[in-house]
Amino acid sequence: MKANIEDKRKAIMDAALKLFTERGFHGTSTAQISKEAGVATGTLFHYFPTKEDLINNLYFEVKADLSRTMVKDLEPQVNFKDRLKKIWDNLVRWGLDNYNEFLFVGQFCNSPYISNFTREEVMKEYVFLHKLVDDGIKNEEVKELPSELVIAMFYQNSRTLVDVISACGPSCNENKFIDDGFEIVWNGLVKN
Repeated sequence: MKANIEDKRKAIMDAALKLFTERGFHGTSTAQISKEAGVATGTLFHYFPTKEDLINNLYFEVKADLSRTMVKDLEPQVNFKDRLKKIWDNLVRWGLDNYNEFLFVGQFCNSPYISNFTREEVMKEYVFLHKLVDDGIKNEEVKELPSELVIAMFYQNSRTLVDVISACGPSCNENKFIDDGFEIVWNGLVKN
């Protein structure tokens, strides 16, 4: 029985992700989500009392998956640049492999539909990145900039790169683009 419950919840989340990225929040009705998920509208409201609850749950789950992916195979004993490069590689590859999720995060990261509680909970998932950037600044490995600015620029540049590689398709050298993209970011951060 539990598997069926999780299957319905996942179907609703998957349908919402697809439709929100295609049509936006206002362009997507709960009836459309239910139809796409293959469940009754009442079933959707059983799991998510409002459309805002659905979007907040979806945002939290997608951002949590992204944060887990960013630290995958991260070796704390390597130098700052190599750790930042590994996070960059993981972030960009996650965006390429999970393009709808990547679009959703970009579309809703500053949305008024994401509650302050959800934002605060999501930020707990990214403490590692703030600590890494703060350590890099403290150890004078990167310019003394507000860590929020560094992280925002890091993320926005990764979004641009994912879009460029996605538009380029199979003809581009994905690894070279990822490496070159990191060098652009690194050159903007490193102390001269």
